Amino acid sequence: MVGRSGAVNMATDEALLDRVLRSGGAFLRLYRWDPPTLSIGRNQRIGPVERALPIVRRPTGGKAVWHEHEVTYAVAAPIALYGSLREAYCQIHTRIATALRSLGVAAGLAPYRPTVRPSDGPTSCFAQPVGGEILVQGRKLVGSAQMRRQDAFLQHGSILLAGSQRAVGARTTETTLAAVLGRAVTFAETANAIVANWGESLTPSGAVASHAPG
Repeated sequence: MVGRSGAVNMATDEALLDRVLRSGGAFLRLYRWDPPTLSIGRNQRIGPVERALPIVRRPTGGKAVWHEHEVTYAVAAPIALYGSLREAYCQIHTRIATALRSLGVAAGLAPYRPTVRPSDGPTSCFAQPVGGEILVQGRKLVGSAQMRRQDAFLQHGSILLAGSQRAVGARTTETTLAAVLGRAVTFAETANAIVANWGESLTPSGAVASHAPG
């Protein structure tokens, strides 16, 4: 699968969210980046390191992520489909963790702890886990962020296949599928596992679900 630029990927995710608001439905998108790009959260400051890299600002919050060897997912849906934003965060991660376990990864969700203000702490999304995120042996494998628009939400995140987040900062606690499984793991293998293990349709009616290309 051919990747797209950071600007195109973020615009596509927002377009899915707008589509939910206009006509309903719910959507799952799995995609890549080309060229490799640094994304930063909606409210995050751009530092000297970030200015030297290809960069895009996400519509969601959270901290910086280097997008290169990964599967990026996006879910756009009505909040009512999950009941709340927190429940959506956990349910989406539970489904992804189930898919990863089908590949032999001992993936689990991080417990909830007191919230750290967005301005606090390190700049990398993978510097420390937050409640509900996917961990393997205490190390963060998937980094995600959310935004709400009226009665709908967008959640997207990075499932690390290989590589490193050191482009963002020295202090990271990530792991990758290659490190966990001791072999190369492809985009197609991971994406197919997610689709196969997602479960019921993304929409409340069960009528529409989309695995959008690209």
